[in-house]
Amino acid sequence: MEEELDKDKKTILIVDDEQPIREILVYNLKKEGYNTIEASDGVTALNIALEKYPDLILLDIMLPKMDGLSVCKRIKNSYNVPILMLTAKDTEIDKILGLELGADDYITKPFSVRELIARVKANLRKVENLSVPKIENDYSNKKKDNKIIVNDLELDLDKFEVKIRGEIIDLTVREFEVIKFLASQPGQVVTRETLLEKVWGYEYYGDIRTVDVTVRRIREKIEKDTSSPKILITKRGVGYYIASK
Repeated sequence: MEEELDKDKKTILIVDDEQPIREILVYNLKKEGYNTIEASDGVTALNIALEKYPDLILLDIMLPKMDGLSVCKRIKNSYNVPILMLTAKDTEIDKILGLELGADDYITKPFSVRELIARVKANLRKVENLSVPKIENDYSNKKKDNKIIVNDLELDLDKFEVKIRGEIIDLTVREFEVIKFLASQPGQVVTRETLLEKVWGYEYYGDIRTVDVTVRRIREKIEKDTSSPKILITKRGVGYYIASK
C-alpha cells in the first residue's frame, strides 16, 4: 500500500538500485522531516517524477532499464527540479554537470549522510531563494528593467536570459546563477569557496571542482577563445571575476 504523503513537507524522490542505500536515505531524510518516495530503476523513477513532481531528486547514475544521466535529461526537459546525482566515480563529474543534462549537484559514493543532508537542504533552499542579489556598487554595470549589463554581457533577470553581444546564450539555471552572482559585482574576485556557499548554498566541503567545471562550461558558451577568456576571468589561486573594462 502506497504511503500517503504529508502535503506540508517537502518530498524527495530517492532513486538507487541498492536497497540498503535507499533504506539509509529514507531513514535519515524522514528524520529530517521530509516525505520520501523510492524507485529502483530509471524508468520507474522517470514515471514517478513526472506524476508526483517531487521537490528534489536523489538520482544514482548506474541504474537498470534507463541510466541516471538519461533520466536527468528527460526530467529536466519536462520541468525544473533540483537533481542531486549520486555517483561512484569522480571521473563522471564533467558529464554530470554537463550542459546537456542540467543536473544541479553531485555527491560521490561512499558519502557522508551528514554532507548529503546538507546538500539536500542547500538545494531546496536555493529553489526557495532564487532572488536577485542586490547591486550596491558603482561599477560599470547598469541595472535597467531588472537587467545587469557589463560591457558585452547582458543578463535579463526576469527571463533568466544571457546575451553576449546581443546573441542569446543557452545556460542552465546553475550556470546562470554563477554568472549573475559574478556580474552583480564586476571586477571583484570571488573565491571558489564563496561561490559554493552563495550559489550552490553549502559550505566548503573540500571539493571545489564543481565550481571549476561549471565555470569551464560557461566559458565554452560565452567566450570566443576559452584559452584566453575576456569576460569570465580567472584570478589564479584565488577565484573568478567578470571583467569590468
